[in-house]
Amino acid sequence: MSEYDLVVIGAGPGGYVAAIRAAQLGMNTACIEKESRLGGTCLRVGCIPSKVLLESSERYVHAQTLAEHGIEIAGAKLNLAKMLERKDQTVDGLTKGIEGLFKKNGVAHYRGHARFESANRIAIESADGTETIGAKHVLIATGSRSAALPGVELDGDRIGTSTEALSYPTVPEHLVVIGAGYIGLELGSVWARLGARVTVLEYLDRILPGMDSEVAKEARKLFQKQGLAFKLSAKVTGARAKGKRCTVVIEGQEDLACDRVLLAVGRAPNTENLGLETVGVAVDERGRIAVDEAFRTSVPGVYAIGDVIRGPMLAHKAEEEGIACVEGILSGHAHVNYDAIPGVVYTDPEIASVGKTEEQLKESNVPYRKGLFHFRGNGRARALASPIGFVKVLAHEQTDRVLGVHIIGPRAGDLIAEAAVAIEFGASSEDIARSSHAHPTLAEALKEAAMAVTAKPIHA
Repeated sequence: MSEYDLVVIGAGPGGYVAAIRAAQLGMNTACIEKESRLGGTCLRVGCIPSKVLLESSERYVHAQTLAEHGIEIAGAKLNLAKMLERKDQTVDGLTKGIEGLFKKNGVAHYRGHARFESANRIAIESADGTETIGAKHVLIATGSRSAALPGVELDGDRIGTSTEALSYPTVPEHLVVIGAGYIGLELGSVWARLGARVTVLEYLDRILPGMDSEVAKEARKLFQKQGLAFKLSAKVTGARAKGKRCTVVIEGQEDLACDRVLLAVGRAPNTENLGLETVGVAVDERGRIAVDEAFRTSVPGVYAIGDVIRGPMLAHKAEEEGIACVEGILSGHAHVNYDAIPGVVYTDPEIASVGKTEEQLKESNVPYRKGLFHFRGNGRARALASPIGFVKVLAHEQTDRVLGVHIIGPRAGDLIAEAAVAIEFGASSEDIARSSHAHPTLAEALKEAAMAVTAKPIHA
């Protein structure tokens, strides 16, 4: 039986990054993954393929609007098969890249379903039988799956999750999206750009739950201009398919007919069938594994990170936790600053956020000042023909320390990195305002928003 210092269960962003970091630190490391390709949901059927389609569909739209740039293109048309092929090729290349990184760093790769026999023994079940390996430490990083909704009958075709929505063979005539969060809005945007009529249903009275409400309101207005229709405060009680048609049942409203349904109401942790009960790993009412600040579970030597524990289900959160966890195993200290973990919605415009929202600060009675700067005052945004949205900086009223930054506008996902670093290092809004930002760049909008905290922006 092979013995390892660390066995990682799951090769998603958290798992494979943790395995590589552990190997770099000198630990004899193995990683178990049940799927045929490495990278987890994020790489195979999540973050990466959706971003490929978002980029391709955005270019398709731009190809039809280049006349304002003095570029005339006649007859631009959609080749959906080619677009989907590019998505698959991108995913394939990246998964093979992880295989190469495992070999480069000496991480042993096992394919199969992992199950605890004891805290230090893991059985790997595969088509070839069952193999058992030993481990001084075990890290659970099994990720999550699309959450179900009572009454919605998933058939893997007409009514499906994000997995199916990444590979529709034809553009839907009418796509109904259940859920107005990151996933629903991103994939809804993809198919709307390609010609589908898209209706988004949301149980709450707003879109983008958890994000800053001022940003969410602006986003809804912009999405509606792009053709997305919203039905808020809509409780979906059922969805069923018959042939090529679907019916969505909404409490207190008329049934909604369409030809495809995307269920995007969140995700659930993959903690079943791992044998956690065999070794006594504690989980909460939502199936999440309970951990302390060093990612230790209730069982000595067993750790957990990523979507299987509390917190936002984000790939980069899992990566930070994976690195912190394995470094903590060796040093005795592990820390992740969750206030500095950004979130991004890759729609057009992009939406990005880090730190506290204005609503959270009000609820906690934290005194703050707000600085707001619209991209219409930014030269680079105008050059890009995208002067929409704004940057919002929230700083403590007494200390001026940056508490949150929220952006809706061009390339917000890239701009938020500066804000995350500022929060990580405890910067003030004045620190950002007094740092030189190249001109003309979109980043100047963040500088101006920081200046606006003290009501002293230049270009507003």
